[in-house]
Amino acid sequence: MSNQEQTPENRLRKELPEEVADGAGEAPEAPEAAETPEEQGNRQAGLTGRQRLAQGLWPPRVTRAQLIVALLLFGLGFGLAVQVASNSDSDSALRGARQEDLVRILDELDDRTQRLEDEKQGLEKQRDELENSSNQAEEARRQTVEKERQLGILAGTVAAQGPGITMTIDDTKGTVEADMLLDAIQELRAAGAEAIQVNGVRVVAGTYLTDAGNSVSVDGNKINAPYRFKVIGKPQDLEPALNIPGGVVQTLEKEQATVTIERSDKIVVDALRAAKRPDYARSSSQ
Repeated sequence: MSNQEQTPENRLRKELPEEVADGAGEAPEAPEAAETPEEQGNRQAGLTGRQRLAQGLWPPRVTRAQLIVALLLFGLGFGLAVQVASNSDSDSALRGARQEDLVRILDELDDRTQRLEDEKQGLEKQRDELENSSNQAEEARRQTVEKERQLGILAGTVAAQGPGITMTIDDTKGTVEADMLLDAIQELRAAGAEAIQVNGVRVVAGTYLTDAGNSVSVDGNKINAPYRFKVIGKPQDLEPALNIPGGVVQTLEKEQATVTIERSDKIVVDALRAAKRPDYARSSSQ
């Protein structure tokens, strides 16, 4: 045996495992240092624009405030969409109308606006008369009598006359029903009718219509065709209101009924209704 093998170092190397002996003289590896911001920037600079965009978007980082804002924006957008759809539905009925029909509808709206303005001016005039009259008690009495006369016309307890129209509905097929006549009454009221009479029956606020076989009953009074409407009001407003596209006249003509409308400077509505005393309602004035 050589002197080199007998040295303590060589004997120790033989006794230890080979892996331990080989690494005995090497220094332990140092832990990997954390990446500095400069190194992170250099690493980001090496990425393409698309890679940086993908890295910024995923995984998503959504805060509670951002979620609330997103929900509010979604609700606002949904409400706007519903409103636009509603407006589109309301406007679709006029898109197919002819130009002259649209002009007629606009004229009718202008007439209604003018009537409301005239009513406003009348009320203001009454107020001024009460404020400026030297004998306010007498003026109040005069206005009370005038108001009673007007209410009597509306309630059907007194006769009335004035300009208006006469509408005759000839129903030879027996297809006209009560709801069609009711639509005509409502359209006339909306156009400014102040007194209406149908086949000798006065139409008031509480009037109701029902079907009675091949005829119609008005407030329990059976009437037969032809149905004759005597209406007091402004003829220039009443007739166009009945002839609007899709209105009363077109609906009745689809049911094979014949409708004729005549204007007149003097219409007499003389059918009367008995004044009914209310069973429960009483005046609240002391």
